[in-house]
Amino acid sequence: MKKDWQWKVLAGIAMLVLSAGFYYLHYWIFRDAHHIFIYLLGDVAFVFIEVLLVTLIIHHLLSAWEKRTYLKKLTMVIEVFFSEFGKHLLVYLSNFDNNRDQIQKYISSEARYDDVDLRSACRVLKQYRSDIAMDKMDIGKLTGFLKDKRPFLVNLLQNPSLLEHESFTEALMAVFHLAEELAAREGGTFSAEDWEHTQRDIQRAYDRLVYQWVQYMRYTKANYPYFFLFALRTNPFDDKNSWLDKWYEPQKNT
Repeated sequence: MKKDWQWKVLAGIAMLVLSAGFYYLHYWIFRDAHHIFIYLLGDVAFVFIEVLLVTLIIHHLLSAWEKRTYLKKLTMVIEVFFSEFGKHLLVYLSNFDNNRDQIQKYISSEARYDDVDLRSACRVLKQYRSDIAMDKMDIGKLTGFLKDKRPFLVNLLQNPSLLEHESFTEALMAVFHLAEELAAREGGTFSAEDWEHTQRDIQRAYDRLVYQWVQYMRYTKANYPYFFLFALRTNPFDDKNSWLDKWYEPQKNT
């Protein structure tokens, strides 16, 4: 770090020395200090306009364009995540969430497009706390699902685009941690402490996925209405969706 700083200082001093040398050469040849200072002051005055144009206007436009491009690519990845994994996990866990009605009042598959208030839903569900009835859950089935989907999670976590989406990455890490915890206890017995710890892991992963799903819905509503309508009609918190009865069945070895 110190060498990098020294290199920059030396480079700056070298540029100043070269600039002063060329100004001196100009004066030595033409003997016109008045001409030198006219252009020098003009160039210095234009620096502030250049800073305005480059840093405040052009840089802002480029950043906005890059952000739109990034969001489009990221949305495709998140769509794949929920289609292949996230929505199925939300379907299963929401069946054991005693507070699910707090989500359902904001999102209904029968709601009209303009009546879905996702702005309020995002604000409220960011602080959502579920109440998972783990004693009613088939832990073996959940463990098998997460175990089979582990390669998919690993591939997602290796995607550099997702690393810039902090909240989504945290949700993935929470799910990955849950998968690791359940895999470590697969086939064994749960002590009271293990049971409480696992329940907290499940709730953490579920709560964060709920918020990410609503964020995803909000973005698709604003940019991809056809994605949004399908996601709304098949949302994982609506009991009237027939496909919610379907759940993962681990593949049997033959």
